[in-house]
Amino acid sequence: MKKERIEKAMDYISDDKLAEALETKKKKHTFRWVSAVAAVLAVAITLSALLWPAATTAHAEGLVAAPEYPQMAKYPLDPNSPDGYEEYEKWWDSQRAQYGQPLGYGDNLYDFYQKSIPVFLADGEKNAVYSPVNVYMALALLAETADGNTRQQILDLLNADSIESLRTQAGHMWNAHYCDDDATTLLLANSLWLDDTLNYKQATADILAKDYYASVFHGDLGSDAMNKALQDWLNENTGGLLKEQVAGQTMGPQTLLALASTIYYKVKWNSEFWEELNTEDVFHAPSGDKTVTYMNTCLTYGPYYYGEDYGAVSLRLEDGSRMWLILPDEGCTPADILKSGHAVKDLLVEGEPANNTSVMVNLSLPKFDVTAKNDIIPALKTIGITDAFSSYTADFSSVSDDPLFVSGAEHAAR
Repeated sequence: MKKERIEKAMDYISDDKLAEALETKKKKHTFRWVSAVAAVLAVAITLSALLWPAATTAHAEGLVAAPEYPQMAKYPLDPNSPDGYEEYEKWWDSQRAQYGQPLGYGDNLYDFYQKSIPVFLADGEKNAVYSPVNVYMALALLAETADGNTRQQILDLLNADSIESLRTQAGHMWNAHYCDDDATTLLLANSLWLDDTLNYKQATADILAKDYYASVFHGDLGSDAMNKALQDWLNENTGGLLKEQVAGQTMGPQTLLALASTIYYKVKWNSEFWEELNTEDVFHAPSGDKTVTYMNTCLTYGPYYYGEDYGAVSLRLEDGSRMWLILPDEGCTPADILKSGHAVKDLLVEGEPANNTSVMVNLSLPKFDVTAKNDIIPALKTIGITDAFSSYTADFSSVSDDPLFVSGAEHAAR
């Protein structure tokens, strides 16, 4: 029987029974890849403190390599105070240093976005959430642990001509997004978890810590202690917003290596919705009409953007970012919009649709809280990553000479 089938069958055996049966046996050589992301658009909420990776927590004794995070100046509480101007100048210098990435550093990622977004959001029957930056960072880390054709498939998908260029590009991407200045919280964290029976390569662990800001841990994967350490790390780095999904995230006794990548984003709206303007009305969902709470506002001058099969407006956030709201044209579905790719191209490649008009927009937006957790191996295979998932073709010799293959890959987002 093929090894993949054995591993799949083992997934149906409870962990405690499996641990009992394997307590004196050598672990199977599998690689559990975990990718988790949380994104939050917060309305008038006090920002939380920085959630540092597990390197600062009680299970740090298993730390193999640790990152050094950028130190950013805090936004002054009162820029108009006697010392406010000086503090503001320090903050602004810090912003320029952090975000002074080369112009066009991410241009070659647009193809990855255009390929992956329609595939990851393809299911039109239920709500889906996908973070391209999160999956990009996780794939970049995976490429560092891989070699041969396994690595090449990832490099091709991410439009990198070498692992060195991917390393540089990923560093620009990480720093261009990271922020911890008491005005915006946008934290990117990565980690690698190594079993104590795995013969790993320290040089790769050091590269992951230095160039990808990854914490690398070492211990008895599959044990209660290490499963709790992983769950604590995921919760710490996603603001506790994915507790339900994280609670079921464990490493079985057969796991030799796990990779986790997270994003946590928290920022205020530039202009808030007024609660007294909320209304109850019908939302036409695919599963049927539902009565929901709508938030209402008027965008006095728009602008209202439009493309070949959609219209769109944007809501600004205090850090200068925007949330885009896309409305399919009459007769079109969200699936049609994804398939045509016009909106993805206009919003990600061009920055905004070329066609727009300054008109008054009466916006009614249903309040929503959407969470999704999915096995992403089928999606990754569709967009070109195949060798990593088979014990016959996988090559992860950059991290260990022990035979490894990816036995699971999940993406959770809220």
